Amino acid sequence: MPLPATDVPATQRLALDCRTLLDHRVGKGVCGCCGALRPRYKRLVDNIFPEDPEDGLVKANMEKLTFYALSAPEKLDRIGAYLSERLSRDVARHRYGYVCIAMEALDQLLMACHCQSINLFVESFLKMVRKLLESDKPNLQILGTNSFVKFANIEEDTPSYHRSYDFFVSRFSEMCHSNYEDPDIRTKIRMAGIKGLQGVVRKTVNDELQANIWDPQHMDKIVPSLLFNLQSGERTESRSPSPLQASEKEKESPVELTERCFRELLGRAAYGNIKNAVTPVLMHLDNHSLWEGKTFAVRCFKIIMYSIQSQHSHLVIQQLLGHLDANSKNSAKVRAGIVEVLLEAAAIAASGSVGPTVLEVFNTLLRQLRLSVDYELTGSYDGSTNIGTKIIKAHEERQLQEAVIRTIGSFANTLPTYQRSEVMLFIMGKIPVPGVNLTLPSSESEPEGTRMIQVMLLKSLVQVTAGFQTTNMLTALPSSFLEPLLSFSLTDDPEVRLLVLQILLSLIDRHDNRPKFSKISIISDISVLKLKVDKCSRQDNLFMKKHGQQLYRHIYLGCKEESSGQQHYETLYALLGLLSVELANEEVVVDLIRLALALQDLALSTDEGLPVYNRCAVHALAAAYLNLICQLTTVPAFCQHIHEVIEVRQKEGPYLLPEDVFLEHPKLPSSLEKVESGVLFLQSKITEVLGGSGYNTERLATPYIPQYTDEDRLSKRKSIGETISLQVEVESRNSPEKEERTPAEEITFETLKNAIVDSVGMEEQERERRRQVVEKFQKAPFEEIAAHCGARATMLQSKLNQIFEITIRPPPSPSGTISSGYGQNQSRSVPIYEMKFPDLCVY
Repeated sequence: MPLPATDVPATQRLALDCRTLLDHRVGKGVCGCCGALRPRYKRLVDNIFPEDPEDGLVKANMEKLTFYALSAPEKLDRIGAYLSERLSRDVARHRYGYVCIAMEALDQLLMACHCQSINLFVESFLKMVRKLLESDKPNLQILGTNSFVKFANIEEDTPSYHRSYDFFVSRFSEMCHSNYEDPDIRTKIRMAGIKGLQGVVRKTVNDELQANIWDPQHMDKIVPSLLFNLQSGERTESRSPSPLQASEKEKESPVELTERCFRELLGRAAYGNIKNAVTPVLMHLDNHSLWEGKTFAVRCFKIIMYSIQSQHSHLVIQQLLGHLDANSKNSAKVRAGIVEVLLEAAAIAASGSVGPTVLEVFNTLLRQLRLSVDYELTGSYDGSTNIGTKIIKAHEERQLQEAVIRTIGSFANTLPTYQRSEVMLFIMGKIPVPGVNLTLPSSESEPEGTRMIQVMLLKSLVQVTAGFQTTNMLTALPSSFLEPLLSFSLTDDPEVRLLVLQILLSLIDRHDNRPKFSKISIISDISVLKLKVDKCSRQDNLFMKKHGQQLYRHIYLGCKEESSGQQHYETLYALLGLLSVELANEEVVVDLIRLALALQDLALSTDEGLPVYNRCAVHALAAAYLNLICQLTTVPAFCQHIHEVIEVRQKEGPYLLPEDVFLEHPKLPSSLEKVESGVLFLQSKITEVLGGSGYNTERLATPYIPQYTDEDRLSKRKSIGETISLQVEVESRNSPEKEERTPAEEITFETLKNAIVDSVGMEEQERERRRQVVEKFQKAPFEEIAAHCGARATMLQSKLNQIFEITIRPPPSPSGTISSGYGQNQSRSVPIYEMKFPDLCVY
């Protein structure tokens, strides 16, 4: 009997259901009647889903599924695949309640199951997370991110060779820049993106088998995303050198979350990864013009310097220096911003900031200083004044120069004493000295350019020498540094002379006595100053024996300058005071007293043509210093004489004391034609009272006269008499014997005039000769230079051969020669013990 027509479709449907059961698929017509024939893992997965998604995950059934997964770990991949299939179907059908239940189940399975089969399950899990992140629903994106973060915190036992996180880096970075209309949802999306990036970093940074998260392709997405959120939030300063354990309230802030993530990223950076982590920061600050504001750039690098390992600090400094060089033709505000960041970074990094290339750091900063001076002088970055060039604002360049100088000082403060001495010598070698040093700026034709470079580099030296401490002055201040420095005290520029004096004060002051000599005044009892005085060491004695006369001479010549002002005299007083406290032995004390009396004679002299103010200032300086030194020597009779003279001056000549001279409006007489002897310190009286206390009376009785040297040629301020005396002295030194001297030439006006002109002409010739030598070695071909040096070597060798030939031959007889039978003269050798030597050769 044939089946009814209505039963045929039912039969076909039953056959279809049987086939789907064999394929482990749920048939459309089963509807639970054949549920017992389905695989167990599918039944367990289906049972965790309630009929109403609002009821949430069925916990009892979830425990059964977890137990099954732990008992049969080989089924994990099938469980994951089936859950993924259900989640994809639920997402497509907008059944978001079941989506949340599926993700909760996945999370619990991930947390519970740690076995070798976890990798296959993870692939299904990441596929589901990716599906959620691709959705345009913010809630699904946040849900997927939270699941990924939980997964990132799991430490896997087995490595994964094929897993890729490129999509997650890109998607989380995109979420960090979300522009969703609703501010609250936008904040949640951005925070989810930050957490996702943090999870990617945690998952990959320590796994060598994973894709290298430090590659530029990843860092160029991660770092700008973090900086974007750091910048758009609150501008709170970085407060701690270590990652913060934030409170719940802080966790709600994208700024604090971003900062923690950024710190964690940098804290995991190894030596070779620092560059890839810092470069995107530099590019972000460039692209968004954030150097000019300085605040955000400084904050970023504070986070960087506090977060990276301390031994890697110098790598960040080197990158900043390189970036500064790359922006050397950018605006002064940009360069100043980079320099400010360098200043802060150096202060944080302390001793590790400079690294192995000490001089290269300072060379870069000095080069920027010199470029800034050139830009200020020329008015453009390319040295021309074309219409198309950028116009430079001079005040911005000066601000940059001050920032560079401060940064140089900040770096120097991190160095030990021996390295700081090297830096001082290095900077001194960069300072242009006309006629001697050919290291001039590009605008060497302009004297103003040379002067500005001198001032800037001397200001840098002031910063480097600030706080300089050394036990051995001879090694810390070699002649190669001290002599060029002192030569600048002979220039006409008062600012340069003042800077030199400030450098000397920093170098000599080793016990912080300098502030106690900041003002010139008559102090009746110096115990109120609380000076720190130590016994002069052997090294200090050697230093003063070698360089003392130079220092005295430059102090004396500094007082002769008409352009000296109150600051100069105050600094000279501080220098005299520090010499007395730091480096004085009995011989130095005697010389300093002679110097003070010589200054008094200088102020009395009308030949120097000093203005009334300068003469009164020198009188006041000498009085204040003698008042100080007499109390340091503790000789009662000496103190009595000084105090008596000061009392007379207070009554009859107050304009000779510092209290009336060093004021905003000095109380000066109209002229100093005649000064009464009662207001003067008497050398004879001082010699008498100090001689009774064991001081060298012969030296005290000898007036101090400064010795003029070749340094004065740099100053170009010598008098005619000094010029002639210097030439006579040089001639006397070069004369072989007194008997052979030619009669002295009659000195006339023409002779003096010719002497001055010849001296200037010789200096010009010498300068031109040096310039030609330098130019030859810079531009001549290598073969020509080699031939030139080879010729000199050949000449030297020939001279040596002649000397050797003479020394090898037997010496001739002092009695002369004897004649041979052929009428020729023949040398006769005489034993050494029979020779008669001239009296000059015997001692």
